[in-house]
Amino acid sequence: MTTVEPRPDLRPPGLNADEKTTLLTFLDYLRESVLAKAAGVPEPAVRTAGVPSGTSLLRLLKHLTAVELNWFVWAYDGADRELRDDEGDVRAEDTASDLAYAYREAIARANEVVRACTDLDRPGARSLRETPPPSMRWVLVHMIEETARHAGHADILREQIDGSVGR
Repeated sequence: MTTVEPRPDLRPPGLNADEKTTLLTFLDYLRESVLAKAAGVPEPAVRTAGVPSGTSLLRLLKHLTAVELNWFVWAYDGADRELRDDEGDVRAEDTASDLAYAYREAIARANEVVRACTDLDRPGARSLRETPPPSMRWVLVHMIEETARHAGHADILREQIDGSVGR
């Protein structure tokens, strides 16, 4: 069972704002959904794969941390840093609190890059694909899609662990 009370089902944000604020608000909503699904899950359930592919709540946190840093910081911002391995396995020493903290730090860094962008059409410094660098709009929409897909995975994994449902 969980060690914290499950949060209530939260609906998507309601707002009427400019495009960048709207996109970032929805992305933040999805990020928090993933973090909430991993919160309070005891060992070893939080690291146990719920499907044959090896996906666990901790692996989702680790993957999303890498893609946040790779797309926003390395690709769009052009930071001089190593690419993160977004397919890396969870190590024995990785803890839920450490990986959640790392994800929150990656989110904060990514949001700095987004907030500094004054033109959503401007291409980034480089691409993670064999294409020209995408615009910030594309990166935001891609990360909404990526995070939403994995939030759905986290929903299923959490329900398998302790029956918790909701966003």
